[in-house]
Amino acid sequence: MIYEVHVLKLGQCDVPGPEVYWMSHWDSWETLYFYMVVIRGRDKIAVINTGPPADLTALNEVWHHFAGERCQMIRKEEERPEAALTTLGLTPEDVDYVLITPLQAYATANIPLFRRAQICLSKRGWIEDFHAPKYPMHIPRQLRIPDDVLAYLELEAPDKLRLLDDEDEILPGLTAFWAGVHHRSSMAYVIKTARGTVIASDCFFKYGNVEEMHPLGILESMEECFRTYERLRREADILLPLYDPEVLVRYPSGKIA
Repeated sequence: MIYEVHVLKLGQCDVPGPEVYWMSHWDSWETLYFYMVVIRGRDKIAVINTGPPADLTALNEVWHHFAGERCQMIRKEEERPEAALTTLGLTPEDVDYVLITPLQAYATANIPLFRRAQICLSKRGWIEDFHAPKYPMHIPRQLRIPDDVLAYLELEAPDKLRLLDDEDEILPGLTAFWAGVHHRSSMAYVIKTARGTVIASDCFFKYGNVEEMHPLGILESMEECFRTYERLRREADILLPLYDPEVLVRYPSGKIA
C-alpha cells in the first residue's frame, strides 16, 4: 500500500550541540523543530506525535534548569496541532491512528484531542519508561505522560491504547520497530510510499546522526545506536528525523512523499 507523508512543524527550541552530536559541537547550539508527521492512505489517516503541551511553562522550566535560558520551547499559534492540521484540510477527529515516539510530553501532550484514534506506542517503552523503569528517570512523569493524558489512556479510553511489539504492523505498508537509542519508548515507523520506504524516528535528531554515523548525544545505549542506525541506512530510502529543520529545506512544502 502506498501512503502520502507530510510534516507539520509544532514548535522549536535550541539545545546544546553535544545533545545532538555525541562528544562534539561543544561550543555550538543546535535548533530542533518538533514535527507531527501526517500519513494518509488506505482511507486512513495516521499521525506521528501530537505536539508539546498547550502550556509550555513546566516544560520550559525543566529545560531551563537543564541547559540555560536559551533552551526553551517556542511555538506560534499556527503551530498548535489543531491549527497545523487545518493546513492539510484535517481535524483531530479525522485521525484514525496516533503513533507515539517517545513517551515525552512534546510527543504525548495532545493525545486526548484525537478522540477517534487508536493510540499506538511501544509496549517495551510503556513498561520501562513508565510502569517499571530500570533506573531513575531524569524527566518527571508529568513531563513524559501528563496527568490528563494518563487519565485518558488508563481510565477514560483504555480500549484506545495499543501497545506495539518490538516488530509490529499497524496497517499494511505501515509498520513499526523498536529503535531504542534515545529512550526505551523510542520507535521507528516504516511507511511505504511512491518514493520508496520512509522511516521516521526520534532515535536520530538530525540527518547527520545517521548519514554521517555520528551518534546522538542524548542517548541511552551506544550499542543500540550503531545497530539501529545500520538498520536505518539499510532499509530506508528516505530518512525522516523528527527534529531536524533540514527536513523543510529538503522538502520545502513539508510533503515528503
